[in-house]
Amino acid sequence: MRFDIITIFPEIFQGALGSGILRRAALAGLVEIRVVNLRDFAADKHRSVDDRPYGGGEGMVFTPGPLFAAVEYCRGPVKTPESRVVLMTPQGRTWSQQFAESFSKLPHVVLICGRYEGIDQRVIDSLVEEEISIGDYVLTGGEIPALAVLDSVIRLLPGALGNSDSAVNESFSSGALDFPQYTRPAEFRGMAVPEVLLSGDHARIREWRRQQAEARTGSRRPDLAAGTRAGEA
Repeated sequence: MRFDIITIFPEIFQGALGSGILRRAALAGLVEIRVVNLRDFAADKHRSVDDRPYGGGEGMVFTPGPLFAAVEYCRGPVKTPESRVVLMTPQGRTWSQQFAESFSKLPHVVLICGRYEGIDQRVIDSLVEEEISIGDYVLTGGEIPALAVLDSVIRLLPGALGNSDSAVNESFSSGALDFPQYTRPAEFRGMAVPEVLLSGDHARIREWRRQQAEARTGSRRPDLAAGTRAGEA
């Protein structure tokens, strides 16, 4: 799998891509990640990539020329089924675990990190195939959302995690939040691990975990609980 990230702040990605699972996945050849500086595709000596919006208003807007050139550099001059061009924007569909699972099956994703007041609509109309938001709030740019997409997708690639079951038995994979987790010691400052987890009875443990996950989802994310019940009906 390959990711191309188009940004005017490539330095934001250095620490994250050089650490943890993202670094190990790249070293293992599971994923290729290229960070592309949008300013490299500017046509003037000042490397300008933005301008004032037509019609007036606050802020600046990414101009189409550099973005068209950058996307075509990453994807090629013609749209192909192998590549998905994605814009990180508050106006997009909300990212989810199911979204991440579908992206993990794609061979190539181009992530455009928006900034300022947005990007020229002609880029969206002509190049962008998916607009993604990571929540109902506004950040200064699309770099942090792009890292969230990278992390959530790459950890799903076969071989990225030490235990292949880790990506299956966790929050949202089953439509519910995860159950509580405990480790040694069995008692700490008067707080004991639930007896069932020490019993060795795997059937009881599975049932306890299921009940805990349902209770946690119902109290913390009733929207997810309602969706699960609707799916079971």
